[in-house]
Amino acid sequence: MSGSKPGVAIVTGASRGFGRGIAAALTKAGARVTGVARDGGQLAEVRAELGESFTPVTGDAADPALAGQLIDAYRPDLLVLNAGATPLLRPIQRHTWETFGRTWDVDVRHAFGWVREALLAPLAPGSTVITMSSGAALAGSPLSGGYAGAKAAIRFVSAYAADESQRAGLGIRFVSVLPQLTPATELGAAAVAAYAQRAGQDLASYTENMGPALTPEQVGKAIIGLIEAPAPAEGPEAYLLTAGGLRPVP
Repeated sequence: MSGSKPGVAIVTGASRGFGRGIAAALTKAGARVTGVARDGGQLAEVRAELGESFTPVTGDAADPALAGQLIDAYRPDLLVLNAGATPLLRPIQRHTWETFGRTWDVDVRHAFGWVREALLAPLAPGSTVITMSSGAALAGSPLSGGYAGAKAAIRFVSAYAADESQRAGLGIRFVSVLPQLTPATELGAAAVAAYAQRAGQDLASYTENMGPALTPEQVGKAIIGLIEAPAPAEGPEAYLLTAGGLRPVP
C-alpha cells in the first residue's frame, strides 16, 4: 500500500492516545481497521465512535501468538505498531531492574513480534509496517527508566526488517516514526508534569516553553500522509514527528 490509499489495517494500542488518533484517521480515509488493546471498554468506545469500519480486539499486543493470528486472519496491508507500557517516572536510582526494563519487555517485544510475523507471513508486496518509536530515542529520557533505549531499539528493529525485506525481495516497507513528547496524551501529560517538577518550573510555563503540542489528530494525519507518499529509493526510513510535521532522521 506504499504510495496508495489505506486498505486493511491493524493498529495496536488503538484504545487511546496516538493509537486512537491513528485508527480514526485511517477509518476516515476509507480503511478497514482492526484495533488491538488490553482495555475492552475503551475499545468499545472507539468502535462506537468510528463505526463498522473499526473492529476491536481485546488482547495483549505483546503476545506473539496474537500477532500471528491477526495477520493470518486479516491479511493487512498496513500495520501500525503503537502499543506500549506506561513507564514509571522516577530517576534511575529509584528504579528496580523490573521497572527499568518494563518498556523492553512490552514495547520492544511487541514490535519485534509483529515485525517478525510480517516478514514470515509475509505481508503482500507494497504493504507498510510503521513502528512508533519516540523522540526520546534521540534525546534520552532520564525519568523513565529504559524507555529511551527501548524506543531506540524499536527503530533498529524496523531498520533491520527493512533490510531483510529488501534482501528477500518482499517489497514490504518498514518505517519508524519518532513522536515528540507532548502533554496531549495521558502518558505524555504525566511525563511533562514530572519533567516540569524536575526542572523546578510550574507546569504552565514548562509546557509553553515546549512549543506547540503534538496531538493524536495530527499524528493520525501524519500517518496517512506517510503511507500515501511513495517510499524513498533507498535507506531505512525514520521520521521525527512534531506539531510541525514529519522530518527525516539521519
